[in-house]
Amino acid sequence: MVAMGGTNADGCITLANAHLRLELAPSLGGGITRFDWRHEGALVPIFRPCVEPGPGTDPEQLACFPLLPYSNRIGDGRFEFSGRAVDVPRNRADEALPLHGDGWLGAWQVEEEAAGRVRLGLDRSDGKPYSYSAAQTYALDDATLVVTLDVQNTGDEALPFGLGLHPFLMREADTELSAAAGGVWLCGDDWLPVKHVPAPPAWQFGVAYPMPAEMVNNAFTGWSGRTSVLWPKRRLSLTIAADTDYYVLYAPPGEDFFCFEPVDHPINAVNLPGGGEAHGMTVLAPGERLSREFRFTVERTGEAARRGRPRTRAGAKARARSASR
Repeated sequence: MVAMGGTNADGCITLANAHLRLELAPSLGGGITRFDWRHEGALVPIFRPCVEPGPGTDPEQLACFPLLPYSNRIGDGRFEFSGRAVDVPRNRADEALPLHGDGWLGAWQVEEEAAGRVRLGLDRSDGKPYSYSAAQTYALDDATLVVTLDVQNTGDEALPFGLGLHPFLMREADTELSAAAGGVWLCGDDWLPVKHVPAPPAWQFGVAYPMPAEMVNNAFTGWSGRTSVLWPKRRLSLTIAADTDYYVLYAPPGEDFFCFEPVDHPINAVNLPGGGEAHGMTVLAPGERLSREFRFTVERTGEAARRGRPRTRAGAKARARSASR
């Protein structure tokens, strides 16, 4: 296997091997600008490529970015926790509610770099209300991209934390999705969840389903931790595996992408009945850590069946926590 890495003139980092090519932008939320399958000398995009990333690039134009210390929106920009009110500031001028935490909006530092692997770090110890430090590790393992997110509470008080990834996947006319889930949160006009129901037939995705024609922007519950995306004309498949129980599907009609976001909690979890901890978030006391792993495996259609199905979890089901201080 040929593995390489390196930092480009624009600050992006490239990792590549015989099967995959990955480009990262540490200064843009530590996000991914390209993730491609290498085939017969050509690069086939798996994530929607970011065109000409630079200092003025909006992070929402990236191919993928991290979600931390929470995913999606927080209703009214506040929640109650342990008898106190916690205010969460808006972080986007075009959004009425705080969105996706602030990890995707910061400049990450390169902590380690080697052929086929890079680790990025972020210091948010001065953040409010969330004070934390975080790390992202990207590694190419044969035809699999492995992304690990780690966060440590560096504040003085316990808070519910959550992690996830926000990849923008290529969408074509024949794209199919298999992502079985037990239920889904129905949303109001503000995209906040209002009712949990069993997944309707059109959204069950138990087998390879065509992408829905209508708008979907919902959190799904009871996920198995394993999803397949198929591009029949390309004869390619992508297996997504994560140690989480939820995903958010954002599929706007008429676009050339959709987002399958593996997350460990639904939208506005901190304000749902029982609070964030009852809906997948992890309460971290000062000094405690949380870690999640996400795996993206690209294969030619049929290869997985010939070799046997891959494991269904990206790691142990138990949350990775430690009380190191």
